[in-house]
Formats: sequence, structure tokens, C-alpha cells
Amino acid sequence: MIVHQAAFEGKAPLLKGNLHTHTTRSDAISSPETVIGQYAAMGYDFLALTDHRLYNYQNFAPESGLLILPGMELDANLPGPGCHCVHLVSLGPEKERGNRFEQDQAFESLSVSSAQEALPLVRAIEEAGNLPIFCHPEWSGNTAQEILSLPDISLMEIWNSGCVVENGLDAHAAYWDEVLCAGRRMYGVASDDGHHPYQNGLGFVKVRAEKTPSAILDALRRGAFYASCGPEIYDFYLEDDKAVLFCSPVEVIRFRHFRVPYVERRGNGIMGHQTAPVKGTNYIRAEVMDAQGRMAWTNPLFLDEKYWQRAKK
Repeated sequence: MIVHQAAFEGKAPLLKGNLHTHTTRSDAISSPETVIGQYAAMGYDFLALTDHRLYNYQNFAPESGLLILPGMELDANLPGPGCHCVHLVSLGPEKERGNRFEQDQAFESLSVSSAQEALPLVRAIEEAGNLPIFCHPEWSGNTAQEILSLPDISLMEIWNSGCVVENGLDAHAAYWDEVLCAGRRMYGVASDDGHHPYQNGLGFVKVRAEKTPSAILDALRRGAFYASCGPEIYDFYLEDDKAVLFCSPVEVIRFRHFRVPYVERRGNGIMGHQTAPVKGTNYIRAEVMDAQGRMAWTNPLFLDEKYWQRAKK
């Protein structure tokens, strides 16, 4: 029996998009029209304009053909020293599909004494029919335990272009494996979080969905996507108790559980590999790196008790 990761099931297209972007509506230097035009020119299918604490549905450049996902970014500040905070992107469906936020609805930044006290932000996002994404955990000074203290969040940034370019942070899926090993079903997102044009177009998701906000959100909730900075992933599945990956030509393929890879294959232009999951682990994921050092990440295949019972036979 073959079990595909959800990004590689079904006949819907794989759409390229960015889930975290800023404009002059908050603290970036480019107008919404300019940002939309930049992403359209790079061949993106959809974009979320997630300015700080200011909700947006509007497509400021409809002639671009780019789909705009409704969204914003919310935040809560924790005690210092240094940067310590919780940032959450909120993405929603169309207004007529139950999104309770309003265009240009504004919010205040919270001050909290622990990450768990940011739970009202998560609840507000969910009660409005939106999906929360945990942002740039390294830049925010977060720990895995702080992520785990906010229940029901099922997406986190494993790459954030702005933080990588400016700070050398949030490049390598920090804390993702620790959160997965703790039992949280967490899907990994690559986002730009661009405040300057040179930060845009470096990290993206490929989502298996029709081109509507509600369809894309449903796919994100199900983990029907992969994250990339360039390489393409063609398939990732379990067959005969082996995890199998196919991808565009790369230099490195790794299968991961927690922080130590099960196996790492290196070569010139390799396009696939497979491995047997280590007995008793609760997930397996894969990551690849091309000749330019650009990475891509599958979302996990989850290995439940039924899988290991079947594997014994």
C-alpha cells in the first residue's frame, strides 16, 4: 500500500504562494501595488498581505492576476532582555465563507508575561474563521516549549527570508522536530516576511489546491503543501515500510526524525532516495538542498501505532 503525503495527492494544481508579506500599510518600504507586482512578475499564484495588526482583503493590483489571501500579523511582547515575543500570521477565507474580520480592522499589540498568555490572540484568530501560523521562532526568542504552550496551532515558519537575510535566523526549521516529537502535528511553512524588495521571493509554499482563499486554507490545514527556497519536490510517500522521495536535481537529500537524519545522500544532481523509518518514531520528513544551497522541506508523514503494527507483520 502506498500512502502519499497530502501535497502529492489529488488532481488540484500546485500553487506557488507567499503567506507573510508587508507593505507601506505597516512598516515596509514598498506599496501594496508594488509588492503585488513584484510577486506576480516572479510567477506566484497567490499572496497574503499581512501587515501588522491591520486586516486586509483588498487586491490593490487586480490586473496582476495574483490571488490575495485575507490576512494580517498579530503580536504579543514578552519580558526582555532583548527581543522576546509571539508573532502570529492570521489567514482567512473569503468574507462570504465565514471570515469575521473586517477590511482595515485594527488591533493593538499585547504585553504578556508568558507565551501562554498570548492564547487570546490564537482564539481571536480561530473564532474569526482564520488560521494561525507561528512566525519566526528564533528571531522572536522563542523555545519549543513556548510554541507547544499555544494549543491548536498547526503551522509554523521553518524559513523566514527577512530573518535569514538580516539576522541569520530562522533558516533551518528551528524547533520543528522537537515540537513534532512532542506529539504536535505541525506543518512547516517557508515565508518571506519581506519589508524590503530584496527579501521577497526567497521562500515560498507550493499548495495543492484550487485558486481560491478557502481552498488554499483547507489545504494548509491538511498539510497539503511543501515549503521551498527553490528545489521542487515531486512526491513523498510510504510504500512497503519505506519512505520514498522524488525531487528536482539536488546535491543533498536527508530524511529526518528529531535532529539526527536517518540517512543523508549526497551527489551531483540526485533526484530521489528512500529509507526505512526507525522503529517507534512518530513521523518522518525529508529535506533537500541544491547546488546553490537552497533548501526545500516536505511536511511529515505521520507514523501512528497502526503503521507500526502493520510493519511487524
